[in-house]
Amino acid sequence: MFAKQLLAVLERGRILFFQCPLVPRPLMKFRTLYCSSCLRKTIAFTEGHFVNDLAEQDTKDPEQKVDLFYSDEERSAILALLNTASECELASIKLLRGKKSLSIVEYRNKHGPFDNLQTLTKIPNFKYKSAVKVCESIVSRHEREEQKEKKVAEHRSVSKFIKPEIRRDRLEAAESIVSIVFGTHKIAWAHVDRRLTVLDWQQQECFRFMKGTYLASVYLEDISAIASKIPEADYYILEKTSLSAQNINLFPVTLHLRTVEAMLFALLDKDFLKGGEHRVLNMARSTVGKHFELIIGDSRTSGVDLVKQFLLDSVTNTEPRVFFPRDSVVRYRNRFQRIGANREEEMCDALLQAIAFYELVLFSGRS
Repeated sequence: MFAKQLLAVLERGRILFFQCPLVPRPLMKFRTLYCSSCLRKTIAFTEGHFVNDLAEQDTKDPEQKVDLFYSDEERSAILALLNTASECELASIKLLRGKKSLSIVEYRNKHGPFDNLQTLTKIPNFKYKSAVKVCESIVSRHEREEQKEKKVAEHRSVSKFIKPEIRRDRLEAAESIVSIVFGTHKIAWAHVDRRLTVLDWQQQECFRFMKGTYLASVYLEDISAIASKIPEADYYILEKTSLSAQNINLFPVTLHLRTVEAMLFALLDKDFLKGGEHRVLNMARSTVGKHFELIIGDSRTSGVDLVKQFLLDSVTNTEPRVFFPRDSVVRYRNRFQRIGANREEEMCDALLQAIAFYELVLFSGRS
């Protein structure tokens, strides 16, 4: 009995609700109504149910009724299509195939552009119910196209900074990454989570690099030993240098860097063949340099002073850009007080790359 009374109240209130000018589009996504006394499902509504039921109402004053279903933005999108699309383009919409698309074009040529959506009901082959369905179909198509464009834009924004290509939603789910930078004698890494907290930050000397011939076994032994010490993370970001291939003097260095890079890809992405999803990605060195304004001319300058500032800010600021464990700050700061050739450049670059990854790839996409 209660359920029947509830349905009667809903029926009377629903008509008033749909006619209210404060509700521009009543095709709201209510899926199920519940009885408040027994908490059981009493009736289910779908978007199509609302559309059909409304369209079948025998209203005495249908003027502007169709327009009230939609927001200003949605009405503009529908009218733009009706007023500009060719017969062929209109026919691409399922509900406008056949005579309906031709009727729209003929009416438009004879009477001028559509001023409102209610005008559809004046066209031959259209009735009130079909006009509502056509408008809803156009809105749904417009929304799908907007979502598709948004996904493409997000994909481009991600692929602009990292390679190989990967979906943003996968990156959004990452809790932490390890940023890895390698040179001619060192491999450094920074394990950083999405709150920009430094979980691990160190480097390893490779004394046999660039010594004599390029023995594959030597590279495998040294890099495997280092890879076993790198923390587990959702993704590993490797620095991609841009050495000129035309400079033959740099060929030994280029060969060395590509060898290290290839081995790290293989050793850190062991499950690639199972799922076919990359966990090791590249980020260009120049991208990181531009992000932190470390580029002068065609060269990138040292980031040691910037990292020192991050360490200082982590102690003096309540909301620093990067968070360091309290028990590690002093040790890290002491490492960067050295003067000379050994300035821990690889360690600095690994941390800067991790920060740039989060700020460029993930945080920039948030609304």
